Amino acid sequence: MLRKLLRFLTGRLFISLVLIVVQLATLFLVLFYVQNNAVWFQILSGLSIVMTLVVVVRDLNPAYKIGWMLLFMFFPVYGGIFYILFGNRRLNRRLRDRLEQLNVVYQKGVEGGSYSDLLPMRALASYSNTLSRQAQYIVNITGYPVWSNTEVEYFPSGEAWVIDLLEELAKAKSFIFLEFFIVAEGEVWDAVLAVLLDRIRRGVRVCLMFDDAGSLFKLDSHFDTRLRALGIEVVAFNPLRAHLNSRLNSRLNSRNHCKVVVIDGNIGYTGGVNLADEYANRLLRFGHWKDTAVKLKGDAVWSLSQMFLQLWAFSTGRSENFAAHRPTITAHTDGFVQPFSDNPLDDNNVAENAYIQIISMAKRYVWITTPYLILDNEMITALKIAAQSGVDVRIITPHIPDKKYVFAVTRSYYRVLLDAGVKIYEYTPGFLHAKMFVSDDRVAIIGTINMDYRSFYLHFENGVLFYGSSVVRKVYDDIEDTLAICRPIDTEFLRTRKWYSRLVGIILRLAAPLL
Repeated sequence: MLRKLLRFLTGRLFISLVLIVVQLATLFLVLFYVQNNAVWFQILSGLSIVMTLVVVVRDLNPAYKIGWMLLFMFFPVYGGIFYILFGNRRLNRRLRDRLEQLNVVYQKGVEGGSYSDLLPMRALASYSNTLSRQAQYIVNITGYPVWSNTEVEYFPSGEAWVIDLLEELAKAKSFIFLEFFIVAEGEVWDAVLAVLLDRIRRGVRVCLMFDDAGSLFKLDSHFDTRLRALGIEVVAFNPLRAHLNSRLNSRLNSRNHCKVVVIDGNIGYTGGVNLADEYANRLLRFGHWKDTAVKLKGDAVWSLSQMFLQLWAFSTGRSENFAAHRPTITAHTDGFVQPFSDNPLDDNNVAENAYIQIISMAKRYVWITTPYLILDNEMITALKIAAQSGVDVRIITPHIPDKKYVFAVTRSYYRVLLDAGVKIYEYTPGFLHAKMFVSDDRVAIIGTINMDYRSFYLHFENGVLFYGSSVVRKVYDDIEDTLAICRPIDTEFLRTRKWYSRLVGIILRLAAPLL
């Protein structure tokens, strides 16, 4: 017991919390002094006016602007200093330059060879000109192409995914790449680690990347050190720093929310699942945890490899030979597959726009599962127009939340969507974490992208678009089965909600873009 306490007190988490508390206390003491000093009072008031103008003229989402306008209104003296400290939502200049350099490296990896041919895109255009336009948008913005020669397998639960993952990891011969937002010690991690150590003894290279913030309360401070001693290459993505100024430390918001596994360049996984027990229901935290994943085998895995290698090189500062990790097998074609990623480096909201494209092109139906429903005006408009045009728009959210304040915001959007004809359901067995779209029996997205501001604007995310693939029907069937155990939300439900619950949701909704 004493050893654990000493380990915690000397760990990075405790020390960081102490330093942040000291900084917050210092900040409040300074502000308390300033409010009694007429000169500084005027200076800070003037700064708030200047920062207000900065927010107005910047090319930002209107909801984000409204959030800061409200803060300036309630804190007219201190709003400016708050914006300087916490208003930066992007990587700092040094990190942005570094990632831009890696974008060049990535583009070189895409160019040349059979992997950059246009045959799959031409075939997709023959299948559907509408879907090819969506695919072309992804290509133009991200560089990730459309693939054929790829076998796909859909997992309707984290339990099924873990079993298959362990089987494929045990077959690895050359390298294993693992990238997750959350890694937590437990049954799932112990099983994965045992296989990884066996592969290392057989000469397989193992690289693990986890997000430092996502895993902050899941792992102890010495986790990465212990793994390196075992022969695993480990990176904690964007390590948190113990200071408040977001312009010095723009790491708080820019998190790596991607989930990618690549085995020998031939097998790849992605989806909503993390390496933690609750994702496979080995630990029941919020009732039954509903999640999904997909397995790729063949050419399309090359895109997943590049996603991993780009952020790995970004984090380590070491270049990697992209070409050495190309697929080496031939696979059957199951429709068209387009893995893609989105990052906060640019102003292109690829993930959100991919969702909006599916909604806008839907003719019969678009069904959606998401753990969080925190929408900007563009997404609300797209959903409303689709529903008002006769499209069957259905959204499933959790009934048991993992974050109550986020759940309150999610429910605050129900009325405006219901009034437009959108059908909303809550997953009654527990928490639904799957992030999926399916539309018109032709297109589906499975990935890591939540329908919230953080996924759309702040996080590194990834997903896979499926066009004319067997996965499309499997996603439809899974959502149909899930709907059978969901509670439909109607106006009577909204009317009977407690007034204070509605009020909390509205208040938090105004602040959502700033969180």
